[in-house]
Amino acid sequence: MQKTSSRLLALLSLLQTHRDWSGEDLAERLDITSRTVRRDVDRLRELGYPITTVRGPAGGYRLEAGTHLPPMLFDDDQAVALAVALQTAATGTTVAEDATRALATLRQVMPPRLRHRIDLLRITAVPTVPPPAARDTPRVDAQVLVDLSRAIHAREELRFDYAPGPSTPADDVRRVQPHHLVTWRHRWYLVAWDLHREDWRIFRVDRIRPRTPTGPRFTPRDLPGGSVSTFVISRFRGNDGTTTDWPCRGEVVLRLPAADVAPFAQDGIVEELGSRHCRLILGSWSWTGLAAAIGRFDTDIEVIGPPQLATAFGDLAARYAHAAGARTGPRTDAPPWR
Repeated sequence: MQKTSSRLLALLSLLQTHRDWSGEDLAERLDITSRTVRRDVDRLRELGYPITTVRGPAGGYRLEAGTHLPPMLFDDDQAVALAVALQTAATGTTVAEDATRALATLRQVMPPRLRHRIDLLRITAVPTVPPPAARDTPRVDAQVLVDLSRAIHAREELRFDYAPGPSTPADDVRRVQPHHLVTWRHRWYLVAWDLHREDWRIFRVDRIRPRTPTGPRFTPRDLPGGSVSTFVISRFRGNDGTTTDWPCRGEVVLRLPAADVAPFAQDGIVEELGSRHCRLILGSWSWTGLAAAIGRFDTDIEVIGPPQLATAFGDLAARYAHAAGARTGPRTDAPPWR
């Protein structure tokens, strides 16, 4: 028969699966008598766990939400996931201090094998303004996060198979010097120096499959921009990694109230000019992309500057006019059966 302490933990683990358990089922799963189950339930109640008795022919037990937080039981994967979430929340959020304290508390009570895995995790959460809307995101294997963190912590070169995406399904083997794990806009990324391309790269973690063993140790390089957040934001904005400014930035006047434009301006600047006009200063990775982003407001546009933005509007107008003509004009590529 199990010792009382380990038996209580096993019983608590079963009750945490959010289902009703009959006394007979619990007794069978734990290889104890129904009387012992009743005594162990009473002990858990004394420790603060709100366990209610389920009425019915066979009777049973259910773990309910309580008025205070009792001790909790996590398996290894749950503990690692919780540590990852707390470390992410401890970077640049309003609950950063509380998350740091909670992570320290969790680490203190972990067994050495789990504490070692948690200590390897070094995660940078890159802030996004405004925060992105919740959406479905690719699943990332927790073991991959641990493997990448281990290589980063040990400063060892890493080889992995990388699937760039649906357009190029064939796996690409990469050899890199890993530097940081990053979360940004609901996705996980690895920032690394690509040894084949001799340049910094940002890889999506959900497409990484690490190979073993890892390579030789390396001396970390200085990351452009001075911080992980600056580098990541800069690269995703089409810049060189040293500044978070957009490569292309323009100013226009829109025939819309500022209140109608502001919710969709993202990190742009909106200034009210009157009840039906506003000034918008916005950035993008290209002049064409900037013109297209401004065009989606579906109103009259006055370009203040720079000249490259006006040119981009002209180029887009020509493309759209050509597309409209091709759609309404006679077709020269009609299929032979028509």
